[in-house]
Amino acid sequence: MPERSERNALPENERIRRIRQALEREDMDALLCTLPAYVLLTSGYWPVIGTSFSLVTREGRCAVLAPQDEEELAKSGWADEVRTYSPASLERLQSVAEAAREPLHDLIQSLGVHCSRIGYERGAASEPASYAGMHLFGGQILEILRFAAPSAPLAPADNLLAALAAVKTADEVEKIRRACRIVASAFEVGRQEVAIGRSEAAVAAAFRAPLSIVGIGRDGVRRADGFAWCMSGSNSAEAGGAYARSRARNLERGDLVLVHCNSYADGYWTDVTRTYVAGEPESRQQRMYEAVFAAHEAALRAICPGVRASDVDRAAREVIHRHGFSDKEFKHSTGHGVGFAAISANARPRLHPKSEEILEEGMVFNVEPAIYIEGYGGIRHCDMVAVTAAGAELLTDFQSTAAELKIG
Repeated sequence: MPERSERNALPENERIRRIRQALEREDMDALLCTLPAYVLLTSGYWPVIGTSFSLVTREGRCAVLAPQDEEELAKSGWADEVRTYSPASLERLQSVAEAAREPLHDLIQSLGVHCSRIGYERGAASEPASYAGMHLFGGQILEILRFAAPSAPLAPADNLLAALAAVKTADEVEKIRRACRIVASAFEVGRQEVAIGRSEAAVAAAFRAPLSIVGIGRDGVRRADGFAWCMSGSNSAEAGGAYARSRARNLERGDLVLVHCNSYADGYWTDVTRTYVAGEPESRQQRMYEAVFAAHEAALRAICPGVRASDVDRAAREVIHRHGFSDKEFKHSTGHGVGFAAISANARPRLHPKSEEILEEGMVFNVEPAIYIEGYGGIRHCDMVAVTAAGAELLTDFQSTAAELKIG
C-alpha cells in the first residue's frame, strides 16, 4: 500500500477533506459507515455483500474492515488501512454482527477513537443492490458499536452523510460520467431489439445484458450491471408508480414503449428512461411528447448553482400545465439525487415542489418530467444531470429527439 503522503495526492482524497470538515462542524471525532453506498463514499471501495465497515477520523485517517474474500476490492479504494475478518466460520454458528464485533473493537482501538464521539448510521435507508443477497446491519450497528467502543459517545450521522453524498467531487462526477457512457452504449444496443411482436420482458433483457457486457473492463471498470424494465401500451401509464415491472405482453403497432434503467459501474449509479413509439405517433402521443420535451428543456435551463430545487420542479411543471396536462398526469417530482443512490426519492437534491434545498456545483441528479394517462399510456424522459458553474451538464445526451425514439 502506498504511504499516506503519496495517497493524499489522489483526487479521491478531496472526499476525505470534505468528511474532515463535516466532522469538525458536527463536533464528531470519527465516522463509521456500513451501508455499501456510504462505505464507497468514505473509502472509495464498494462492498459486495454489505458486511464491511469504513471508519474515518477527524484527522483524515481512513480504515476499512472487510470480509476476507473482498480484500482485493477493499484495497482498490483509498483507505490507509484495510483489515479483514471472517463473517462465517465452520467452528461455530454466529451472526455477522457477532463475528465483526471484536475485529471492529481492535480497529477502533488502533485508531485511538475508542473514547471519542463517533457518528454512525441510524435511520431508514434506501440502498441500491450490489449483489443478489444484501446484508444491512440496520439497528444492529448500535449494538455492535456499544461492544466495540463502550466508552465512546455515539451520535447519529444520517444528515451529515446525506449532505456529503449530495455534492460529488470532481472524481466522483467523472465516475458517474463513465457509468453514463456505458448506459448510452447499452441503449444503442437495446433499441435495435424494440420491435412489434416482442414481449416486454424480452425487450427489457435486451437493454440489461449490455450493461455488463459493454461495461466490465471498459475504462477500468471492475463491476457493471443494472436493471431494466419495459412497459408498453397502457402498461406504460403505470410507470409513475413506486416500481416498474416487465410483463409478457407483446408490443403492438402504435404502442408507447417505456424503457427504464438503473445501472452501475463500480458503485456509481445511473437513472435513465426513454419512451419509444412503435410507428408514427398519433396526435395525442405527439402532444405528450411535445409537453415532456418542453418541460425537460425548461428544467435544464433553470439549473444552476444557487437555485432552489423546487424552482426546477416548478419550471418543468408549469410547462406540463401549459400544454394542457395536470399534476394527476405528472404524478411525481421532477427529480432526485442519483450517483450513490439509484431510485431514492429522498436522495438530495430533491426536485420537489416543497423542497427548500439549494443546488450546488457538483450535485448530480435525474430530470424526469412525465405524463401518465391511465388506460392509455405514459411518456417519461429521464436524464442524468450534473450541476456546473455554468449550469446543467447533460450526462446522458443520447436518443433525445422524437425522431430517435420512433421504432419501425
